[in-house]
Amino acid sequence: MATVNSSTSTSDAVLASLARTDTSSTSTAADTRIQFLTLLTTQLQNQDPMNPMENAELTSQLAQLSTVEGIEKLNTMMTQLINSQESAEGLQAAALVGRGVLVEGSGLQLTEAGAVGGFELDGPADTVTITIKNASGVEVASLEFTDMEAGSQNFLWDGTAKDGSMAAEGMYTVSVKAVQGDNTVVSRPLQFAAVTSVIRGSSGTDLQVGNLGIFKLDDIKQIL
Repeated sequence: MATVNSSTSTSDAVLASLARTDTSSTSTAADTRIQFLTLLTTQLQNQDPMNPMENAELTSQLAQLSTVEGIEKLNTMMTQLINSQESAEGLQAAALVGRGVLVEGSGLQLTEAGAVGGFELDGPADTVTITIKNASGVEVASLEFTDMEAGSQNFLWDGTAKDGSMAAEGMYTVSVKAVQGDNTVVSRPLQFAAVTSVIRGSSGTDLQVGNLGIFKLDDIKQIL
């Protein structure tokens, strides 16, 4: 009874099959499946009759193919998701051009219509005190708010100074102090400016906020 030299004939057949199937240096998912099935069929056709492939080995190879296909589909899905997210982010950013926003900063621009500012709290506060100073560091006015929730808040200063007079138009600076009971609440001032342009780059979508600089969408605390 004749036997087949599995070591030699299978190797030669497999190489020949792959050579016929792999006609391109870049294989698609379909090419991968065809190559795998060709390899498996060739192995079955040329296996040693005295030592046939066991079911467990066949199942293992089929499971490997399923795993490869699953990874390829997952990669494709993630790529589509990222592209979709970038497109949505770009549209959202474009809609902000010309809108006023609050970003982290201590500046406060006073015009004849008043000044818009804000602050952010890491927790609720019984009292929040906003101190407004001029370019010389002299306190010009202060605002007080009570029972404030955590998060970002905005305020409007009409320009009235401590002595009741109207402060001169221009740039001021603000500082924030927040307390809850006897404890200090972490807080930070927010500055108002308008979004002037959208910048698309390899790292994502950025916003040019007036002359304050470039910010990410996540840096926008409030849209006014």
